[in-house]
Amino acid sequence: MMKGTASNHGQGVQSGLITPSFGMKGNGSASVLRGPVPARPVPQPHPKDEDSLVQMAEHIPAGMRTPMCAHCNMVIRGPFLVAMGKSWHKEEFNCAHCRTSLADIGFVEEKGSVYCEHCYEEFFAPTCSRCQAKILGEVINALKQTWHVYCFMCAACQQPIRNNTFHLEDGEPYCEQDFYGLFGTGCHGCEFPIEAGDKFLEALGYNWHDTCFVC
Repeated sequence: MMKGTASNHGQGVQSGLITPSFGMKGNGSASVLRGPVPARPVPQPHPKDEDSLVQMAEHIPAGMRTPMCAHCNMVIRGPFLVAMGKSWHKEEFNCAHCRTSLADIGFVEEKGSVYCEHCYEEFFAPTCSRCQAKILGEVINALKQTWHVYCFMCAACQQPIRNNTFHLEDGEPYCEQDFYGLFGTGCHGCEFPIEAGDKFLEALGYNWHDTCFVC
């Protein structure tokens, strides 16, 4: 049995302890494609994505103000877009890889550049270990794999294990309640579980915390 805590602070695996963590983006690098890019459907956000990374640019009509374009550093004298706290000429707000216009479709920011959903999925988005779909939102890193929030579930109750402690039994994660209900040993004195590392003793046919076996 191994025990871990799902939290949004820290990540990695230690001996005997598994510490899943939350992230927002995957790692990767894009390679340049040669030749024309064929038409393709815009990917739809996965229904299990939480805190989706996909954003939409805001359209601002002419006459409101004349900001500087974040791409060309020229004054914009007409309608423009606002995205990521910056202003853009509509014709210059494009995917950094395939150059598709992002003026009217969702985009994802990655390392200061913007990408259409297709390119982000292809080059950066991690794959969920359970459903094998790309993750365009909050990511859980656990058991050396990546998961949608609602795909990292207790093997018994099938409820998501989010910021809760979980235990590993036969390679499957269990929430704390189900683990102790199925595999745990309870203290006859306080009726709470005897956890790994607790001092306990066996007496009168029962198990006890050492501090619970008193006169």
